Amino acid sequence: MHDLIIEAIARGGYFGIFVLMALENVFPPVPSEVIMGVGGVLVARGEMAFWPLMIWGTLGTTLGNYAWYWIGDKWGYERTRPFIDRWGRWLTIDWEHMEAATRFFQNHGQWVVFFLRFSPFLRTMISLPAGLAHMPLGRFLFFTFAGSAIWNALLVFGGTVLARWLEEYNGVMGWIVLGLVVMAIAAYAWRVATWKPRHLRTTTND
Repeated sequence: MHDLIIEAIARGGYFGIFVLMALENVFPPVPSEVIMGVGGVLVARGEMAFWPLMIWGTLGTTLGNYAWYWIGDKWGYERTRPFIDRWGRWLTIDWEHMEAATRFFQNHGQWVVFFLRFSPFLRTMISLPAGLAHMPLGRFLFFTFAGSAIWNALLVFGGTVLARWLEEYNGVMGWIVLGLVVMAIAAYAWRVATWKPRHLRTTTND
């Protein structure tokens, strides 16, 4: 049972990794750390190869981020704000977050799209300000793919090393992955349950 997640990802193959990584960047509960980390475990077991895993995983990441870029680029501020106001609870963001991310993007330039790909902060949400600013699509895709490749390589490498380190302890890896997934879903559920738009939090504190 504890190996179910690893086996499910293994059965899905590279295309399954692609789909999961695309969805992870659109809908937050299961993080890329788990998906690509499990990919690293499968590399260590000889069930996947490093480069196909990297290519498919990074393409999935790029596609998921492009979805947010497309919303910002095509909808603009007037249509994007009602979308965030309506669905912000499930995305655990509000329009104030978007304004802060947009200011960060404007102050630091388009290179932040690259650098934030392999950081835990604003990794996905920076795509929306990039779209709102109508960043050239080719540059956005290049920066997104390159930065995501670095992040994914670190995750795969970490999963591979951990799997080899724990190889003698049968079943431990499966429990670790299961625990990470449960923690990620629980953290997301808690954020949704306790989420309030920033302006309501400020009013309450006053």
